[in-house]
Amino acid sequence: MASISSCSSPNLSIPKPNGEICSAKKLSFSLNQQLGAKASEMNGHAIVHKSRIFSHSSGNRAIKAVLATERETDVVASMNGRGLRGKLNKVVLAYSGGLDTSVIVPWLRENYGCDVVCFTADVGQGEMELEGLEEKAKASGACQLVVKDLKEEFVRDFIFPCLRAGAVYERKYLLGTSMARPVIAKAMVDIAKEVGADAVCHGCTGKGNDQVRFELTFFALNPEINVVAPWREWDIRGREDAIEYAKKHNVPVPVTKKSIYSRDRNLWHLSHEGDILEDPAKEPKKDMYMMSVDPQDAPDQPEYVEIGIVSGLPVSVNGKKLSPASLLAELNQIGGKHGIGRIDMVENRLVGMKSRGVYETPGGTILFAAVRELESLTLDRETIQVKDSLALKYAELVYAGRWYDPLRESLDTFMEKITSTTTGSVTLKLYKGSVNVTSRSSPYSLYREDISSFENGDIYNQADAAGFIRLYGLPMRVRAMGEKGI
Repeated sequence: MASISSCSSPNLSIPKPNGEICSAKKLSFSLNQQLGAKASEMNGHAIVHKSRIFSHSSGNRAIKAVLATERETDVVASMNGRGLRGKLNKVVLAYSGGLDTSVIVPWLRENYGCDVVCFTADVGQGEMELEGLEEKAKASGACQLVVKDLKEEFVRDFIFPCLRAGAVYERKYLLGTSMARPVIAKAMVDIAKEVGADAVCHGCTGKGNDQVRFELTFFALNPEINVVAPWREWDIRGREDAIEYAKKHNVPVPVTKKSIYSRDRNLWHLSHEGDILEDPAKEPKKDMYMMSVDPQDAPDQPEYVEIGIVSGLPVSVNGKKLSPASLLAELNQIGGKHGIGRIDMVENRLVGMKSRGVYETPGGTILFAAVRELESLTLDRETIQVKDSLALKYAELVYAGRWYDPLRESLDTFMEKITSTTTGSVTLKLYKGSVNVTSRSSPYSLYREDISSFENGDIYNQADAAGFIRLYGLPMRVRAMGEKGI
């Protein structure tokens, strides 16, 4: 469900103190007149002393109308006028509430003369990161805040297809950030249509992969939408510059302690970059990890967990059926307790440079092990080989932000078809950072004990192997005969 905080709504009726009814549109026009007058009086600064919030229900969506804020607001000439870099009507900003996105709000207003709609996607980053966002957004000058819970969609429509495909980037990375960006960008395009925005904006730097992932999704879903990327345009070069800009524009600087690491968290994983990790020769500090305990400190007794799988997708944990997001959250807790899913790797970024990152993916590591083990029963040799080869391409496409590429969608159709019989259960033993299979079963198992047994049977006659070996090895035998002149 979306939670939207808005500065105006065309269908909203607002009671006047004398009992009359005025529309939000008229009130907004009146407010703009007042702001313009105040701006002239204050040489570009308007002081608004009143704050009134009205609510309006539309379908299953709650909308709040925020008419003004009790703070001094920079008014850039006229909000209906042209900014320093051009003119946009309304921009949807991917918003976290941190320093960068807080500064982007006034920067957009100053440079594009636009209203700013802040959008926050809940993809499982935790309640702490979602607290106080409405107040922060309004204090930065945004006219709307939209929060959407995308956890179930994220796991069901993005994580699980990658899991079914066996997509792993460069042997280790389980694509935690790569999968999250398209679901966020998709929601931004939807919100832009809903609020009538003509542009979207992200706070990604010009050195990373995320800028590509966001923008390719924007292009795929709305090729006509404008995209603003401040880090590729502005003069801000670091944290101190951003703080100075915030002070100049009366934007409260977030008081949260700056982490020495650059982190990205969602329901699938937690990534760590920066500080000592920039030196591949240095071991990560023990206190850096947040989702998993040190394997040395994990319980001395192993824990067994049974994963139920239907058509390549997990559906239950220890016999309990769960929704996709709930299932993953449960396994994160179990896996984290046993130090499961820590990965330290040097990867090749899409933009060309190498980077070192440390990832925690406890639940995902358990699920990958379970699905892979069940496939050993349900898929034949040739199918597994083809699936594994295509999984590499699938992972590359996701890492590169090409989620909506026809090739990835076609590969997904193949993966769905080929795993239609990958149904059954797998029991795994978790112990001090390790995941080992102890049991696997499937009604579609290709394993036959009567064939695999060392005893002779009616289906497999061991004597037949002699002729098979002679024919299978014929090319090697012919080559050797030529080399020896036979």
